[in-house]
Amino acid sequence: MTNGGNSFNFISELKPIKILFLLDEIVKPMQLVFATHNENKFKEVSALLPDAISLLSLSMIGCHEEIEESGSTLLENAQIKAHYVYENYGLACFADDTGLLVEALNDAPGIYSARYAGEHGDAAANMDKLLLELDGIHNRNARFETVIALIMNNGNHHFKGTVHGTITHVKQGEEGFGYDPIFMPKGFDQTFAQLPLETKNRIGHRGKAIQELISYLKSV
Repeated sequence: MTNGGNSFNFISELKPIKILFLLDEIVKPMQLVFATHNENKFKEVSALLPDAISLLSLSMIGCHEEIEESGSTLLENAQIKAHYVYENYGLACFADDTGLLVEALNDAPGIYSARYAGEHGDAAANMDKLLLELDGIHNRNARFETVIALIMNNGNHHFKGTVHGTITHVKQGEEGFGYDPIFMPKGFDQTFAQLPLETKNRIGHRGKAIQELISYLKSV
């Protein structure tokens, strides 16, 4: 009788510990890799995600190589990067690819936006080339498009965000990255490089695509 009582008390004492353990597992943030080495882009996306998602960059998982973007569309490039991480590191991952599409240039630079001037990631040279090609052209309509590819255990998914605007005649603003200093979103009199990050995230292409991603993650 005494032994039985002790056993019951011992099990009762264990229950709260087990419950706490289970609660810890339940509230543990979802880990997602964002396949980028771009610190500015990582910071921008991190600001959009809820606390329930723990975001990791490529460097955080020990992936320091540049993943070749050999696709012919924004979606293909995003899928290539996400697949690389998922297949080589076994982690749920999303990747994005963004293009600036200028109406007067038949939607160039498009998928070549990051290497428009030849060298990948030379934002200043890319902007200089674009401004030179638009010199004297009245139509300066453009749009940014971001496509996100997500790979998880339950399959592949993709999301898209678009923002329309115009290309300015000169660079304006010190914030942001890429073509931000020469892109003025529709309805605003400042470029992405002049607007607060919160505003850019709310109206911008990447922010819209990320919101679609978040809505999906909340549903699974």
